Amino acid sequence: MTQAKERTRERISRSGVDKFTERRAQLAGSALRTLAELGYARTSLREIAQNSEFSHGVLHYYFADKVDLLTHCVRQFEEVCVTRYDEIVARARTAEELKRDFAAAMAATLRADAKMHRLWYDLRNQSLFEESFRADVLEIDRRREEMIWHVVTRYADLATTPVEVPAPVAYAMFDGLFQQALLRHLAGAPDVPEELERAVPSVMTRIVAG
Repeated sequence: MTQAKERTRERISRSGVDKFTERRAQLAGSALRTLAELGYARTSLREIAQNSEFSHGVLHYYFADKVDLLTHCVRQFEEVCVTRYDEIVARARTAEELKRDFAAAMAATLRADAKMHRLWYDLRNQSLFEESFRADVLEIDRRREEMIWHVVTRYADLATTPVEVPAPVAYAMFDGLFQQALLRHLAGAPDVPEELERAVPSVMTRIVAG
C-alpha cells in the first residue's frame, strides 16, 4: 500500500510539472507576438498581459521576470529554427540541390519570420549589457552555429571538397549576411529575400574549396 501511494504521489508530481511546463509554453507563445512587435526594451510583463488573454498576475506566477519570459520565448522559437534545414540536408542528393534549397529556405524565413528573427537579434544585442541572460544567448548561438555547420559540411561532402573555414567563421558569414538582409527588409527595401537567395550560394562556394 505504501509503495502504491508513493507511485501515485510521483504521478501527481510529474503531472503537475508537465502542466506547469505546458502552461509556460502557452504563455510564451502568446507573449512572442508582443515581444516581436515591440522588442525587449519597450516590453514589460504588464504590456504583454495587456496584449494577451492572460493577466499580469498569471505571467508573474509562471515567470520570475521579463528576462525569464523572454529567454523562454526565444528558446521556444529556436527549437523550431534549429531544425529548419534538417529536412533539406536529409533529402539533398547533390551539392547544387542542397545549395539551392538552403538559399530558398533562408529567403523564405526572412519573408515569413522577420519579426521573430528581429527579436533574436535584439536579445543577442541586449546580452552584451544584460549578464542575466547571456548564458542562454550563448547556448542558442551555439546551436545556431551547429545548424549552419551541419549544412556546410553536408555540402562539402556532396561536393567532395574540404571546408575552407572553421565552424564559427562559416556561421558568422551566413549570420552576418542574413542580419544585413533582415535590416534592409524591415526598412522596406525591395526584393531583399530574392537578393538573399542569390547571395547564399556564392557564400557557400567561398567557404568550401573547389
